[in-house]
Amino acid sequence: MRGCSDVGPKSTPPTTIPLKSWPPKTGTNLPTGGGFSALSVSPFSDSLISASLNLQRKVMKRAQGLGMLLMLISLVSTSALAFKGDDFSYCESIVRKWAESSTNNRIKEDKLTLKDLLFFLHVPRTGGRSYYHCFLKKLYVNIDECPRSYDKLRFDPRESKCRLLVTHDDYSLVSKLSNDKTSVVTILRNPIDRIFSTYEFSVEVAARFLVHPNLTSAIQMSRRMTSRSHGVSTLEIWPWKYLVPWMREDLFARRDARKYAAVRSFNGTINPYDMNGLVMPLHSFVDDPMAHEIIHNGATFQVAGLTNNSFLAESAKIRHCVRRYSVLGHYILKVAKSRLDHMLYIGLTEDHKESATIFANMVGSQILSQTEALSSHGTSPFRDSEVASENHNQNSSGDQTIGDDTSSSDFDMTDKNMTVEKLMEAYEMCTSNLRKSQAKRRTLSLRKIAPANFSKEARLQVPPTLIQKLLLMNRLDVDLYNYAQNLFMEQQKHLMQIDRPKFGPRQHKHLLSESEMQEALHGIYAYKTWKVLLLVFMTLLFFFVAVIVTTRRKTLKVKV
Repeated sequence: MRGCSDVGPKSTPPTTIPLKSWPPKTGTNLPTGGGFSALSVSPFSDSLISASLNLQRKVMKRAQGLGMLLMLISLVSTSALAFKGDDFSYCESIVRKWAESSTNNRIKEDKLTLKDLLFFLHVPRTGGRSYYHCFLKKLYVNIDECPRSYDKLRFDPRESKCRLLVTHDDYSLVSKLSNDKTSVVTILRNPIDRIFSTYEFSVEVAARFLVHPNLTSAIQMSRRMTSRSHGVSTLEIWPWKYLVPWMREDLFARRDARKYAAVRSFNGTINPYDMNGLVMPLHSFVDDPMAHEIIHNGATFQVAGLTNNSFLAESAKIRHCVRRYSVLGHYILKVAKSRLDHMLYIGLTEDHKESATIFANMVGSQILSQTEALSSHGTSPFRDSEVASENHNQNSSGDQTIGDDTSSSDFDMTDKNMTVEKLMEAYEMCTSNLRKSQAKRRTLSLRKIAPANFSKEARLQVPPTLIQKLLLMNRLDVDLYNYAQNLFMEQQKHLMQIDRPKFGPRQHKHLLSESEMQEALHGIYAYKTWKVLLLVFMTLLFFFVAVIVTTRRKTLKVKV
């Protein structure tokens, strides 16, 4: 092989071939002459060019691979955005369709008239059990109740002769009933207080199982007790059948952890809502998926009929869509408000005394009249004590060992000669006894997780940031509660306007008439006006004396 020829100072510059055009196509004449002859490429140069070409190919392949990757990422992102758009459209479609089919803007003229069946939609932790034991159990006998209605997860529609249905089931249950023959009542509570109460009650009931050496023993014992019981336990009631086992498992896990860590005492300031070593903290409780599924905006979903205990087949899809896209919540809220508009009665836990008075006069009086009418037609519910006793055993929710609030037998007392006045007196006595019984049981339960002791005073230790977070997480419930407050005031006005001569003047003892209210307000304003005038007079007198004293002192100084 010939080597490269010497190149003198006057030789022609070598002709170069760009790397991108290498190797030349077939038939191309390679440059000859002063630079490179046709065969003037050395083995070293050949290897260098080959290496450069290989490097270029690798770079090109990598560039192509990177381009394909970027293209793939772009396609995936575009598809994801398109899917998200389609998913939102799908969610909005099914939520809007359900809302349109569920909203009834026409309020019936007879909505305040009690129908054949009274459906008490019991929102958990609103004081509904007090109404059940201290009102309804005194107005209805056991034979009037739908079978196991109070603590039953599903209503048996085959029983058509019952007059009272009290349950934690949501509004979707109405689809199983005759709409024209059913009146619905409910009680709502401040959403933040209801969350506190739900957390406290979950811990309280779960703590009762800590008498067992371990979780397995507690579960086995509760199953045996449930199988032997004629009543229904808290562990069979929605939502406690989900919340209590969850909290029970957590309490046993923390107790076991304390044993291994040899924790004996808790020093310093005690905040029962944030004792991580003893009980699940409140902030962990409200952030858990379980709370999002059942607790947050729970009242709105229950009144709308969309809980995870709903009769509606598409309820799970609708809940998922609303939680994923909060902007769709206004559809649920609109339906819930419409449902409240059509109810016979709405109570407020915070105004429990006034709520009870309205219930007794607006609902209780109609139940008494209805019972009297049935009795006059020879269909008195008091006639068959044996059947009533049998239904009582079936409806009973007094399984104390498992964890119900109270035994119904301690407070039930149906009176044939009941009046609105007697009903209110019986209610006040019954609720007093009921609160004492519940407080005693609560104290015994919380001893097992001492020093954690829940109270209204202790709630003040919860950080304001957590309260604000709860308000944001429960926007629907907050809005629904505000709406219910307005409806509650309308009920008050309505009760002030109606005339009830058949109950006599004594039965207005728990209500102020409009004239009495105006007179009381006039007295208050007159009293305030007199106080203001007296205050102004005393101020002027004091100022006048001060001016005289000051002037006299100046005069004495001048004389001196």
